[in-house]
Amino acid sequence: MDTENIHELICTSTEEPADHPSIHTQGYSEQNPSGKLTRQQFLQRVLKAGLCGLSWGMISPLLALPPSIHSLFKTPSEKEYLAEILAHAPVARFWQGANSTDVNCGICHDEQELPETYIHPESVIRCQLCAQACLISPGERGKCGTRLNKAGQLLSLNYGRPVSIHVDPIEKKPFFHFLPGNNAFSMSTTGCPLSCKFCQNWELSQADPEDYQVEWRSAGDIIDLTLANDAPIIAYTYNEPTVFTDYILDIAAAGKKYNLRSVMVSCGFMQSAPLTALLSVLDGIKIDLKGFSPDFYRTVCSAELDPVLSSIRQVARSSVHLEIVNLVVPTLNDSPQMMGNLIDWILDEVGPDVPVHFTRFHPDYQLRNLSPTPISTLERAYDTAKEKGLHYPYVGNVPGHPGNHTYCPQCSQVIIERRGFFVLKSHLINGRCPNCQTAIAGVWQ
Repeated sequence: MDTENIHELICTSTEEPADHPSIHTQGYSEQNPSGKLTRQQFLQRVLKAGLCGLSWGMISPLLALPPSIHSLFKTPSEKEYLAEILAHAPVARFWQGANSTDVNCGICHDEQELPETYIHPESVIRCQLCAQACLISPGERGKCGTRLNKAGQLLSLNYGRPVSIHVDPIEKKPFFHFLPGNNAFSMSTTGCPLSCKFCQNWELSQADPEDYQVEWRSAGDIIDLTLANDAPIIAYTYNEPTVFTDYILDIAAAGKKYNLRSVMVSCGFMQSAPLTALLSVLDGIKIDLKGFSPDFYRTVCSAELDPVLSSIRQVARSSVHLEIVNLVVPTLNDSPQMMGNLIDWILDEVGPDVPVHFTRFHPDYQLRNLSPTPISTLERAYDTAKEKGLHYPYVGNVPGHPGNHTYCPQCSQVIIERRGFFVLKSHLINGRCPNCQTAIAGVWQ
């Protein structure tokens, strides 16, 4: 197949990632009315398709290059757009500069190695947003690609630049115990502190803000769009919302004036201070507990397990609604022992009332060699959770499975009937089982 035919094939492809809408949403058509792909978008699709005689194993590492290398692959238009972003990017929250007057040197150095006075030759910054705690030199970015050190100040490059906007059922997040049956105005930017090999939204999570030229939208603009779509909920989702915490804080606070609820779909890989700030404005958080093994997090996600566990504990101690998802990946995190340990930890640290979704894996990104999760594996996790005492386990990504439903933990009556992301019928009466009057944990009104 010649290059021209390959370009035609990829440019006319209608394939979309499984868990987010077309990223050609608000802003793309306005910036790119011809509908033609940029050079980078074309190359990404070539790489994803495994064309040009290269195997996926050979090309996938290119998609996880460090942020300092990304600029080498930018087109002139993308570099021009980055200059525009830098000119208007606000100063981020949650960081310390090495030469700030109020700097705490203990965030980088042990006490015994601290001199009485010291001036760094360059204004390095320690980011205190996610648990990567990146040390960022001038002109460089953190691992997420969204926060850049400009002359000793950390700028938020993705503030006000939503890349994907869509209206989804709240069950798609998934939230099964938070205003079921309602729509959520869903939005994302780009970037993520993790590099999960199974990511179904890698076009967003592994991208930089300048990769997609979109319309700038203030917090008030997002509120207006939510109200115009008659959605009672704003969901921060698709990529990892932690990387646009500043934007979330402003949107969620503004939304409260209109009785809009805010929920976050997160990997939970964040530091305590920004999570505390988020908990002051959010109404719900869904956290992915991707596996119960430090080695799994390091080798599959390029991250650590402990910060995620700390975040779950912190949310559980707050008044914010919490749900947990475990994506069950064959051969990597699906052993009965790991699953049992995960369930035991949730019971001990969070309690039996937290909804836990055991979700089916579908091959994507760098794990296309694996098969979808056998339904029997999900059913084993579901049954184990029930036997150990979790009240609300679910089987996810298997539409029509009885594990989609909510059951009363006392009398086992079906409380909410679902098929996939849609509520078929709710039997709740004032948040209680109609049969035995047991209170069902959740946010129902």
